[in-house]
Amino acid sequence: MRIVTLCGMGFGTSLILKMAIDAILRKHGLRAELLAWDLGSAKGQPADIVVAPRDMESHLRSFTAHVVLVDNLTDKAAIEAKLLPVIRELQAAGRA
Repeated sequence: MRIVTLCGMGFGTSLILKMAIDAILRKHGLRAELLAWDLGSAKGQPADIVVAPRDMESHLRSFTAHVVLVDNLTDKAAIEAKLLPVIRELQAAGRA
């Protein structure tokens, strides 16, 4: 499973999300390829899940991956609550 975290420019937001998701994956004993990208680099790249701030929603409509939108980058519990069901869905479908 490939999870990509995004930010508009640079890597600040995507790295914050990556660190939070890495902790969530470890907590639940899950493994995934976890990458931090800017929006321009992500277009056309394969991913199973894309995690990004809610303000990027309009830029993600063409993505075929499951998109998880985050309202608060520092709220790990909220990120976990949104991300885990998507991971479980992919696992159930045999895509993880």
